[in-house]
Amino acid sequence: MNIFLGVDAGGTKTHALIVDETGRVLGQGYSGNGNHQINRAEAERNVHSACDQALREANITKDDVTFAFFGMAGADRARDLAILRPIISGLEFKRFNIVCDTMIGMRAGTVHPYGLVIISGTGFNCAGRNAQGVQADYGGFGYMFGDGKGSGSDFAVHAFRSAVRAWDGRGEPTMLLDMVLKKTGYDSFDALYEDVLYGHETLPPDLGKLVFEAAEQGDSVAISILEEEGEELGNAARAIIRKLHMENESFDVVLAGSVLQKSKGLHLVEAIRRVVNSVAPQANIVKLEMEPVVGAVMSAMDESGHVIDEAAYAALKSITFKVSNK
Repeated sequence: MNIFLGVDAGGTKTHALIVDETGRVLGQGYSGNGNHQINRAEAERNVHSACDQALREANITKDDVTFAFFGMAGADRARDLAILRPIISGLEFKRFNIVCDTMIGMRAGTVHPYGLVIISGTGFNCAGRNAQGVQADYGGFGYMFGDGKGSGSDFAVHAFRSAVRAWDGRGEPTMLLDMVLKKTGYDSFDALYEDVLYGHETLPPDLGKLVFEAAEQGDSVAISILEEEGEELGNAARAIIRKLHMENESFDVVLAGSVLQKSKGLHLVEAIRRVVNSVAPQANIVKLEMEPVVGAVMSAMDESGHVIDEAAYAALKSITFKVSNK
C-alpha cells in the first residue's frame, strides 16, 4: 500500500496530512509558522513538528512514506529553495519535492495535475502548470514588481478612497461613503479623514468587504471597482496561459484566498472569466473547496506516478479536519 505525506506550510500555521492510496486519512499534524522568510529556525521546527505528529498518529516511519510533498509559503525563487531544501532534506524522506504553496492550492481545486490558480486574500498570487509539467507564477511582491491590485488590503483602500472622492466631489456619489462612516463608527467624514490622514485612526482590515456589499446593492462605483480588479486578476492568469502555451487546452482556473472564496463578488468573478476566456475559451473558473494540504497529498500521488481514481478523489474531497485551516 502506498502512503503519501502532504504539507501546507504558511506564515500562520503548518499542516501535515498522511493518506494512503485510497485517500483514507492515516495521520495529521499541526504547528505554527512555516515560512522561512518570517523566521527560518522557527519554520524548520514547525515543519518538522507537524510531520512528526502526523507520523506518530499514523503509526508509521519516514521509510513507509512513498512520497512527501511540501507546499511552502515563501518558496518563491531559487535562493528560497536553496534555504528550504536543506530544511526538508533534514526530514530524511526517501522521495520529496518542494513548491510554492500556491501550487498546492491549485491542485486542491481541480481533478487535474495541471491548471491555474489565482489567490486573492491578504495578498495576491497567480500561478500555473501545464500538462507537460512546466510551471510559471506572477505576483506576491507588490505594485513596484508589476503586480496589480486585487488583495483584501487593496479593496479596503478602494473603499476608503471612493468614499473620500464622493465626499469631496472628485468622484461619483456612492453608498460607500455612508457605509465607511458606519463601519468606522464616525458621525462625520471630516473627522474620519483627519484622523486617518494624521495617523490617529487605522482603517479596519475588513473594510474591503464593503465594496462587495455595495456592489450587491447595485452601487455603480463598487461594481466598477470589482470589474477593474477582476480584469487585472484575469490579466495575470492570461499572461501565464500564454507563457505556458495553454490557449487551446481545457483546464481549471482555481479561485483561492478569502476575497475570491468567501465573497459573493459575481462582478469580480465574471470579469476574471471574461479575460481568461478571451485567450483560453475552454478554461473553466472554479472556486477552491478543499484545504490546500489536500492538494499537497494529491501532488505527492502525482509525482510518484500514482493515478487518483474517482473513489480516492471522493475520499480526499470528504476529509474533515481536526483543526480548521481557514
